[in-house]
Amino acid sequence: MLEMSDQDSSTSASQTEGEMDEGLDEGLEAEVDDEGEGDKMDKRDPAPSLSSFSSSLHAVIRIKQKYQAIKKRRQELALALGGAGTLTGAPARTSPKIFTFDRLTPTSFPALSSPAPQRKKRKKRKRVLFPSRVGRRAPPKQDHSRAKYCLYLLLAIVFVQVYNAIENLDDHVLRYDLEGLEKTLRREVFGQQATVEGLLSHLKDYLSTYVHNKPLVVSLHGPTGVGKSHLGRLLAGHFRSVVGETLVLQYYVLHRCPQEADTLHCARDLSTLISDMVERAEEEEKIPLFIFDEVEHMHKEILDVLWQLVASKQSNEYLNAIYLFLSNLGHAHITKHMLHNSSMAVSASGRHSNLVKELTPILRSTLEKLHRLWTEVDILPLGLLQKGHVMDCFLDEMSREGFYPDLTNIERLAGEIEYYPKVGGHEYSQTGCKQVVAKVNLL
Repeated sequence: MLEMSDQDSSTSASQTEGEMDEGLDEGLEAEVDDEGEGDKMDKRDPAPSLSSFSSSLHAVIRIKQKYQAIKKRRQELALALGGAGTLTGAPARTSPKIFTFDRLTPTSFPALSSPAPQRKKRKKRKRVLFPSRVGRRAPPKQDHSRAKYCLYLLLAIVFVQVYNAIENLDDHVLRYDLEGLEKTLRREVFGQQATVEGLLSHLKDYLSTYVHNKPLVVSLHGPTGVGKSHLGRLLAGHFRSVVGETLVLQYYVLHRCPQEADTLHCARDLSTLISDMVERAEEEEKIPLFIFDEVEHMHKEILDVLWQLVASKQSNEYLNAIYLFLSNLGHAHITKHMLHNSSMAVSASGRHSNLVKELTPILRSTLEKLHRLWTEVDILPLGLLQKGHVMDCFLDEMSREGFYPDLTNIERLAGEIEYYPKVGGHEYSQTGCKQVVAKVNLL
């Protein structure tokens, strides 16, 4: 019943609206016909004038005004009928519309109503605030990375470690008192400045650390009386006061092994003695010193044992040790070189430096032919002593024995020594300071 009433109301509303449209259209057509008849009558007038033109213009204006008035009345009537339909429940008549997407909503198409992607909100940048005073703007403050502090801490730790390592090296060198040894050698060894400097350089480099990949092996060569044995005694006395009596060995071949038949037994005893001393030094964390004097009298079996100890790298126990060999092997090359080059105008220090540089390869090539032990050693030659050096030896020995150091007496004693022919203003002793002790004892 409700549907029938809705249909009847809509039908009556549409009929009423249609009748009104027809009435309005008839009225508009009647007025247009009246105006048209007036125009026809004017056209029938054979003699048109200005009044007839103005009358036609007025007719057009009136037609336009009437059309606009009728259109306005039609719109008002349509609005009135639409309001009445909504009040009575009848649907209002609407004029045909052109299909557009203006009033479509996402709910009109449920299949296409997927949520639209939301845009990410941009974070607002912090405004850079400047001081109120114009002309002086503070630059924006930059954030410092925290990793810099870690880097500074790491550098500080590395610096402390390196500093401690250097301090430990210095402490290790100070344990052996190399400065005191240097003063002693410079004061009591005459005419061998270059050799003393070379020996001290080897000792400083080796004793600056406790971990080594090979032992220090130094071989001193020179003619009779130039101070080889004296230098060995000074080194032995200094190291005894530093590392102890049990870690220093002075080995004289003619005293320890005078008979050639006992060579094998002496070699085994020497190997056992060195092993015991090295083990003891390892326990005390010290470096022992082994001094072998008169090496030119050593037999091949003893040299073989020494070579095995020096060149062996299978065990770490023999790497922390100092071996010093004293001999007159190659003295002929040293004497010949000194006599042939003494005429050159070179200072004493320069002459000794040239002696070490020029004689070292010559002595090495000669000694390597005798035994392979010399391939593992650092060679330092000692040169001939001049007459002034012999006088210094007399002065030192007389002072030790308590004699008054009379210069006239010292010159007389030095003149009793045999010398080589004078070359280039230099007078070299044939026996060095070998006879100084004997002559002082005769006083």
